[in-house]
Amino acid sequence: MEFQSIYKEYYPKILGYLTRTLNDKELAEDFSQEVFIRVNNGLSRFEGRSSISTWVYKIATNIAFDYFKSASFQIGKRQTISGEHLEERKEDMNVWTGEKSKISDQIIEKKEMNDCIKRYIGDIPENYRTVFILSEYEGLKKREIAEILGLTLDNVKIRLFRARTQLKKKMEEGCRIDYGENGISCDEI
Repeated sequence: MEFQSIYKEYYPKILGYLTRTLNDKELAEDFSQEVFIRVNNGLSRFEGRSSISTWVYKIATNIAFDYFKSASFQIGKRQTISGEHLEERKEDMNVWTGEKSKISDQIIEKKEMNDCIKRYIGDIPENYRTVFILSEYEGLKKREIAEILGLTLDNVKIRLFRARTQLKKKMEEGCRIDYGENGISCDEI
């Protein structure tokens, strides 16, 4: 596989992953560039013992972990994860007819729920948060996560369970969750 196709396929995914992990869009953009510099430099030595996806995510994860260990992070520059801002669109285009239609309340409620969850993700420990983000947001399989993080499959399962448990507890403490007819909604207390 050549670098341009790897970059084109994985840059948006890695940028999103690092943005959620670091909660800093500018830092995530810088680190994403560093990921792909390392990918480009190491591509000739890539032996294919793992998938390209696993290799690229491992590089991104190592860069994020290095940052979390750095003095600038330890001094207090850490920010909690917050929801990404939804573009303030009141209308959406129907792809079949080209007509503009109102965004449904259900989509807005789902977005608000996701924003609520993202705010609390920053409160769970880094080792659980990373597994949670790789699983829930990046859609990676547990086996891939184990390979990326250098963990056993059982350890990934445990961390994912603990992440979900802690996230649920924190949300129950800070939110009023309503399981209504239109789905789940979350209001901060």
